[in-house]
Amino acid sequence: MEPVSLRLGRRVLPEFSVMAVVNRTPDSFFDKGATFGFDAAMAAVDRAVAEGADLIDIGGVKAGPGDDVDVAEELRRVVDTVAAVRDRHPDIVISVDTWRAEVGAAVAAAGADLLNDTWGGPDPELAVVAAEHGLGLVCAHAGAQEPRTRPHRVAYGDVLADVIGHVTAEAERAVALGVRRDGILIDPAHDFGKNTRQSLEISRRLDEMVATGWPVLVAVSNKDFIGEALGRPVDKRGVGTMAVLGVSAWQGARVFRVHDVAGARAALDRVAAMRRAAP
Repeated sequence: MEPVSLRLGRRVLPEFSVMAVVNRTPDSFFDKGATFGFDAAMAAVDRAVAEGADLIDIGGVKAGPGDDVDVAEELRRVVDTVAAVRDRHPDIVISVDTWRAEVGAAVAAAGADLLNDTWGGPDPELAVVAAEHGLGLVCAHAGAQEPRTRPHRVAYGDVLADVIGHVTAEAERAVALGVRRDGILIDPAHDFGKNTRQSLEISRRLDEMVATGWPVLVAVSNKDFIGEALGRPVDKRGVGTMAVLGVSAWQGARVFRVHDVAGARAALDRVAAMRRAAP
């Protein structure tokens, strides 16, 4: 398939786009709730925009196991934040990390541009919501794991073939439902339904995902596969994160979900310059 352009909100996104993580959760694995409060979240958004973020990804539910967060609580955490970010930063692309269609509809009304379903489509109505509201959609692969569960003895004949088969099928389904083709990204979802070896295999072969033509989103920032591969705790994975970002960018990934916006922006700008200069 020919490469698909990427248009979200008011913007056609550049070669490499930085997606800043802003978690409205008290128990995030990385920041431990640093942006749970509304004012702290808005300050983080302002800082990310100043540092060069192209997208802001707002999440209301911790990815891993933890306290139950029902729909009402997720809505309380994210809807007002989306509305405030839209008012303060009219041109920024706003993404919401959710797998729930009800949440998707509410944040669409509040001004979101993209629904980031990291769990691989457990609620098939989410794509319908994206189509109805003209939003973009992230189609990810989690190996059919239930949301907020950790992988346990997962096995694939060929992990990347499984990933590509799932995400491209979800992308085509979304197009058939009416989601704009240029508003869809595919995400291998490192660590979601995958062990460290499988996540590393995906990183080595990411160019095979890029070859599908769908824009690829990479969300590896400070993840467990980096920590296990390098023997580093969660607060010491910055260098490993930048290494994986560089490898992914060189292979053609388009959007990079990160905690360190300034570091990622600098690294990706250098990779872009090297790619332009390469024979």
